[in-house]
Amino acid sequence: MDPMEMSSSRRRPLIIAASCIGLAAMVFAVSYWFYWRNHEDTDDAFIDTHIIQISTKIEGQAFKVYVDDNQTVKEGEPLVDIDPVDYEVKLGQARAEVAVAEAEARKAAGDAASAKQLFGKDRISRQEYDHAVAAAEATRAKVELAHKVLAMAELNLSYTSLKAPIAGKVTRKSVELRSYVRVGQPLMSLVPEQVWVTANFKETQLARMRPGQVVSIGVDSYPGRRFMGHVDSIQAGTGARFSLLPPENATGNYVKVVQRVPVKIVFNDPPEALPPLSPGMSVVPVVDLR
Repeated sequence: MDPMEMSSSRRRPLIIAASCIGLAAMVFAVSYWFYWRNHEDTDDAFIDTHIIQISTKIEGQAFKVYVDDNQTVKEGEPLVDIDPVDYEVKLGQARAEVAVAEAEARKAAGDAASAKQLFGKDRISRQEYDHAVAAAEATRAKVELAHKVLAMAELNLSYTSLKAPIAGKVTRKSVELRSYVRVGQPLMSLVPEQVWVTANFKETQLARMRPGQVVSIGVDSYPGRRFMGHVDSIQAGTGARFSLLPPENATGNYVKVVQRVPVKIVFNDPPEALPPLSPGMSVVPVVDLR
């Protein structure tokens, strides 16, 4: 066989293979371009939720602590009891003041009724009659005030028992047995089961993004798994605009920077069907723009 023909026959499979590889690469590139033409993703995204801060409206000593860190509680379950003795005493005092005020009001009302009869018979002066009526009105006002003080005392006593406002998991517990707590002091946080994704997309990625679009969500803690969700809403403003110190752009050294806008993405599955997802976990959402 002619050496030229032999060399050509040897190169033919290599040429075919190279052509196939080139064609496959072209198909892949075109497919990749078409896919990402209709999709947007970001790695600046995290699991988010409403974190409920538990604090007390009264001060006192922690009488009982029912929960511990990372414990799951149901709505209405007890969390902490504040020593109620001082507030029970104040409630007793308020009840006694109500009884005294009501007794004074009854006596003043009787005096006013008698004064009216005597005044009608010209046996007392107008001034004495007006004084009796004013005293009755004053005691009625005193009764109303005493009842309000009683209601406040009852309310403060109810505040000695802190219950879970929602179902969730206890985190950042700082209260301990016999510790003294003050009004507004954070005692713990409750993290509910209902979570979502806050994804910070570049403003250049939002032109075709709309609520309701399908989202595929990858969670770093669960590699190889994808969760389905949808775009719930897009924040009316960039993240920088709502920061503690918003940038002041009306200066001579302004440099344009692509801003990011928070997008809320909701999981399609209910919380009980999802694996444990905690606020702050990193995720990578991919939004289908079609």
